[in-house]
Amino acid sequence: MFSSSLSSSRRICVAPMMDWTDRHGRYFLRLITRRALLYTEMVPTAALQRGDRARFLDHHPDEHPLALQLGGGDPAALAECARMAEDWGYDEVNLNAGCPSDRVAAGGFGACLMAEPERVAACVAAMKAAVRVPVTVKHRIGIDDRDDGEHLDAFVRTIVSAGCDAVIIHARKAILGGLSPKHNRTVPPLRHDLVHGIKAAMPGVTVVINGGIVTLDQAAVHLERVDGVMIGRAAFDTPYMLADVDRRFHGDPGPPPTRAEILDALVDYARQQQARGVGLDRVFRRVHGLLRGLPGARAWRRRLQEIILRSNADPLLIAEATGRLMGQL
Repeated sequence: MFSSSLSSSRRICVAPMMDWTDRHGRYFLRLITRRALLYTEMVPTAALQRGDRARFLDHHPDEHPLALQLGGGDPAALAECARMAEDWGYDEVNLNAGCPSDRVAAGGFGACLMAEPERVAACVAAMKAAVRVPVTVKHRIGIDDRDDGEHLDAFVRTIVSAGCDAVIIHARKAILGGLSPKHNRTVPPLRHDLVHGIKAAMPGVTVVINGGIVTLDQAAVHLERVDGVMIGRAAFDTPYMLADVDRRFHGDPGPPPTRAEILDALVDYARQQQARGVGLDRVFRRVHGLLRGLPGARAWRRRLQEIILRSNADPLLIAEATGRLMGQL
């Protein structure tokens, strides 16, 4: 079983998203909420076994609590990569059984794994035998025509029996070979009721719901039925909503950080990263939604884009642009 602190952080977590939850995107989110559980982008096992491990596994200490999501379907390879994750200090290892990409499916992992629950169970068991940190699975409610409550129930029971510590269920089925990953996030209808039903049928299983949840008010309603809520694109479309997570869901005292404080801290981080050869665009490319809804936010976004496209620009220019906008409010 995982620690009570990790269980608490799981109440609100941010989904693994390719090109979004890289280490710089995660650091940005951590400046907004200290408590939400963050996930890496999906990392294929082959990339860790054959590539530059530090490139995929290095992270800032402040990113915790932090989970590594793995893509793979071979139990031995997943066990080896889970050990790497534990050695690198990750708080959880998560198996991707929900990505509908044709390229991912060609590698024998992602959502296609839902057609082979016993194989997923073998992967979970191998990882559990290799590490002490929690092992979880993120999956869909089903694939193609296997999308009813019976199939979902059987899948969850199979992987839980292998030791899966929590299931994170995207409340849409995946349509394989017919829809792009983008359309698979919007076209199949949401079935939050099926996820609620899994928790009702298996009250001892930790169930986290994902899909179409874009506000903390919506999250609060779901938390009456499940153990956790995973927020996806909305975490970057309107990131400042996460500033209320620590107070609202964890009872933390004190005011949340202001937008200006968040950007000031990110400027300091960007200067450290520049010294390591990291361009401003890598650090700031996911912050455009931070001032969404404020007067002058569009002009600020334009100015931000102008600055970050200049690789050697001083990050203080961003702080100055933000300061001018805040001074007008």
